[in-house]
Amino acid sequence: MKITNLKLTNFRNYEKLNLHFSNYKNIIIGNNGLGKTNIVEAIYYLSITKSFRTNNQEVLIRENSDFAVIEATVLNKIKNKYRVVITKDGKKIKIDNQEITKLSDYISKVNVVLFNREDMKLIKDNPSVHRKLINMDLSGFNNNYLRLLSLYNKILKQRNSYLKILKNKMADYDDYLDIITNKLIEVGLQINKIRFDYISEINLYLNHIFNKSVKKGDLYLKYVSNYNEKSYDDLLRDYKKSFNRDVNYGVTNIGVHLDDYIFELDGKLAKEYLSEGEQKSAVIAFKLSEVKYCMNKMNTTPILILDDLFSELDEKKINKIIGSFNKNFQIFITTTDIKHLNKKLLTDCTLIKLTEKKVEVIDYE
Repeated sequence: MKITNLKLTNFRNYEKLNLHFSNYKNIIIGNNGLGKTNIVEAIYYLSITKSFRTNNQEVLIRENSDFAVIEATVLNKIKNKYRVVITKDGKKIKIDNQEITKLSDYISKVNVVLFNREDMKLIKDNPSVHRKLINMDLSGFNNNYLRLLSLYNKILKQRNSYLKILKNKMADYDDYLDIITNKLIEVGLQINKIRFDYISEINLYLNHIFNKSVKKGDLYLKYVSNYNEKSYDDLLRDYKKSFNRDVNYGVTNIGVHLDDYIFELDGKLAKEYLSEGEQKSAVIAFKLSEVKYCMNKMNTTPILILDDLFSELDEKKINKIIGSFNKNFQIFITTTDIKHLNKKLLTDCTLIKLTEKKVEVIDYE
């Protein structure tokens, strides 16, 4: 899968931008604040119609403009033209001038694997951040996952609202809570299966990739969920046992909204036994495992985005990552300086140089 052309209109700081790309390596260079990440953000937006930087899509629209447009030509066996229009009221998507009305019909058509500094939170941060990052990745690989997640959150909100009503004694217990709980379990089990299968596939590659750079033990990504290995009837009993607690707190204390993903090294918490550099290697191994997942499960090579990794990784690791991908992959790299890159990596490359006055495109053979 490759993007051959990208046009931006009123997107972030770009009033008009029209770029062609190399089918292999694309390096976007410029000082901070000139819009390097804005370009790869637009590419990522094509994947799941969400930004990896903000939940507020209004900030994607250039100041004093009413809309932003992302247009791209995507080659995946055949060429397709994608167009996304972002307004303050929502977004409209077209593929080859055909409007897509259901987001689930669009998601996962453009496959992107993103490496950026936020990914370090996968190993360092709290469960809610872990879920958010995994949710974004999984949404780009599975068009049904985002629909199920949206439905689950809607049902969860209804259940929590009703629990608050019961807590405040504004209503007596009736069948309505049972109906909501049944639906929550039904949708939650589907989400659990998708997550479980995804993490199981990731673990097929994770340790092997990790041990190529860090020979310290076995790395494993543990999926923690109170839905794991539970049947519908098991969960129904669990929710009944938790009823009093749920009412007392006014929230649902069981469900996939509380899941976590934990990196373990030889069965122990990895972040407590790995150095800072080794933790970065663990996250890189996870991202490279996602590439393998995409290739083996979706039968396509994803577009790779390496956003500002020079601030997180040393020169040797960066060059090793880039050098590990052949010409079947299209890679986008943002950086303030190319001196960190091995000169061999500048072959078969398009360099996009940003200054305050212009955007210069240089093709290297």
